[in-house]
Amino acid sequence: MSLKSVRSNFFSRNKPFFSVIIPVFNRKEFIERAVNSVLSQDLQDYELIIVDDGSTDGLDNVIFRSDIIVIRKENGGVSSARNAGIRKASGEYIAFLDSDDEWKSNKLSLQQKFIVENPEIRIFQSDEEWIRRGEKVNPKNIHQKIFGDIFYNSLKLCLVSPSAVVVRNDIFDQYGLFDEKMPVCEDYDLWLRISAREPFGLLNEKLIIKYGGAHDQLSSSKWGMDRYRIYSMIKFLDGTYERLSSHKEYKLKEELFRKIEVLLKGCIKHGRIDFALHLENLRDSIGNNLNSTDSTFLLQE
Repeated sequence: MSLKSVRSNFFSRNKPFFSVIIPVFNRKEFIERAVNSVLSQDLQDYELIIVDDGSTDGLDNVIFRSDIIVIRKENGGVSSARNAGIRKASGEYIAFLDSDDEWKSNKLSLQQKFIVENPEIRIFQSDEEWIRRGEKVNPKNIHQKIFGDIFYNSLKLCLVSPSAVVVRNDIFDQYGLFDEKMPVCEDYDLWLRISAREPFGLLNEKLIIKYGGAHDQLSSSKWGMDRYRIYSMIKFLDGTYERLSSHKEYKLKEELFRKIEVLLKGCIKHGRIDFALHLENLRDSIGNNLNSTDSTFLLQE
C-alpha cells in the first residue's frame, strides 16, 4: 500500500485520530498544566478524556472546556482510571498523559506523521525531557529508549513512559488492559505483556516533559518495587498469559531469580521474615517448574 493511500485511509473517517487520556487523582495543582499542553497542540484531531479517579482536593471545581470528556469515578487506582478512559475512547490511536507531565506543542502532529509513515507499527513512544525537583536531568544509559524487540531489556525495568506512548486502539483487544490489582508497576506489566509479541517503535524526538520528585508519586509510596515486577513476570509462567518462546522464558526466569534474590536480602535485612519465607517458597516452585505458584502475597502491604 502506498503512503498516499495510507494517508487517505487515515483521514477519510469521522472519529478522531487520537484519544488523549489523562488520569488524575488529587493533582489539582498540576492538571491545568497538563490539560493546556494538550489544548495547545498544533494538531487538533483528537478527543481529550480526563478521568477523575475520586479526587478529594477540590478538583471538581476546576473548570474544563465543554468539549473535554470528563469521567468521574470512585477511587480505584491509576490502572482503573486509564482503563475507564480506554473503554470510552473512540480514537484510532490512544495517547496517555500523566497529570503531572506535559507535552510539547508539536507532539501529536509529529506522532501522527510517524504513524502515517509506519502503519505497521501498533505501539511506539517518543523521547522525553526529565525534570527532577525543578532541575533538568539526563537519563542514565539503562533508561535510554530503544525500539524493535524490547522484551529482554524491559525485564529489568520499565522502558516505556505512559506520557510518551501511543497505542493503536485495537491492541488492547489482543493483550488486555492495565492490571487493576497492581497499585504500581502497572505500566511495566502491560508493556512487558505487549513486548513479548509486538515490536515497539521509537520517534527519537523529545516531545514530552516528564516531572519527578513529587511527594505523592506512587513509586515512592511502596516498599520493594520489584515485588510487583516479579508478580508481573510470574504471569507468563502460571498460565495467565500465553507461554513464551523457550529463549524468552529462559531469560525471564534468569531475571526473575535475580530479582527474587535481591528482594529476599532486603526482606531479611528489614525483618520481613514471613514475606521472605513466602518468597523462598515461590522461588523453589519456579525452580521446580510448578505451575501452582501463588504470587498474590506479593501485592499485600
